[in-house]
Amino acid sequence: MKLAAQYARASMLVTVIVLLIAGCIYYFAISYIADQQFDRDLTEEFGEMNEFIQQHQRFPKPFEFDSYEAKFERIEQFIPPRFVDTTIKATSARAIISTVRLNGINYRMTVVESKEATQNLMQLIFAITLGLTVVLLIALFLTNRILLNGLWQPFYHLLNRLNTFSLTGKTGQDQQLIRIDEFQQLQTVIHVMEKRAAAEYETLKSFTENASHEMMTPIAVITSKLDNLIQDETLTETHLLQLQDIYNASGKLSRLGQSLLLLVKIDHQLIKDIAPIKLDQLLNEKLGQFAEIISEKYITVSMQLHPVNITVSPYLADILLNNLLGNAIRHNYHYGSITVHLNERSLIIANTGERNTLDSAKIFERFQKSLESEGTGLGLTIARNICNGYGWTLNYSFETPCHVFTITF
Repeated sequence: MKLAAQYARASMLVTVIVLLIAGCIYYFAISYIADQQFDRDLTEEFGEMNEFIQQHQRFPKPFEFDSYEAKFERIEQFIPPRFVDTTIKATSARAIISTVRLNGINYRMTVVESKEATQNLMQLIFAITLGLTVVLLIALFLTNRILLNGLWQPFYHLLNRLNTFSLTGKTGQDQQLIRIDEFQQLQTVIHVMEKRAAAEYETLKSFTENASHEMMTPIAVITSKLDNLIQDETLTETHLLQLQDIYNASGKLSRLGQSLLLLVKIDHQLIKDIAPIKLDQLLNEKLGQFAEIISEKYITVSMQLHPVNITVSPYLADILLNNLLGNAIRHNYHYGSITVHLNERSLIIANTGERNTLDSAKIFERFQKSLESEGTGLGLTIARNICNGYGWTLNYSFETPCHVFTITF
């Protein structure tokens, strides 16, 4: 639930509770004040009636006291005056009960006054209070809905800015005028963070590019010198074996440099050549290029290819298929099998191989490889980054006895 909605709910709930409590207090306060007023009026009326009785030596007749009703009952003992709630003609009333003497005899006199007018007034007050409560709640709702949403717009703007932040895009270009101090401070912090992240990213990018380029020159020199040494007929077999190890190591280092440079280009979207490609034809061509290696390991290839057209960089598409098919062959065993299935939704490449503990969550991370692998550990990372660049998803799973790589378009 959004913070503004939680605040609105809490404020309205507190308002309702406060209004209910205040309404109850208001009701009882008015009732108490009304009863006090009735008691004063009844006390005054009792005094007048008692004076009338003592003066005329008779009880007053009903028409002589229009606003009140009086009852007289003979009693033996004197009772002190008291006030009670009662009813008259099915309506609430207030009464005073006390003792008067007539001709030496005690009488209990009950003087009753109707509370109908007061009740009508209280009902009117209650209706007005209820109406004010409803109006207040509507006002709070509209205020929270309109005013608070407007106050939170800078926050949502900053949140969207963070969601769309990209190291490869422009940063620090969207400074909005914000009048709320807290959001203004947040915008300043985000702006500083963006500039710092962009600067560090550019430094890392420049270092990776330069390091990759600079590394290739001495590797080329080493390879060239090794080529010359290997052709020297005076070298012994031991020397040749050692040179071969050096040659293999330099080749691996060269591939590593090329892979790192390729990753930099993919991450920064520096490869712009895009063209329509018939993916099914490209797969046939790639399998044809690997035909010799496949036949050497006696691997059976099963294909089910539907015509699929995609628009990608031919260079990156070639690298993607090279990596996935190359892994399927390299990590397969003799007399194994490879299954390639292509349709408009996905490309599935499955190969038999030794069951291992490859972690599907880490297999696409850089330099993640099995102990037996002689690769650089960047092939699947490159494949994943190529897929991510085109909005595809590359997943791995082991379904006995096959390792399965699935590209979902």
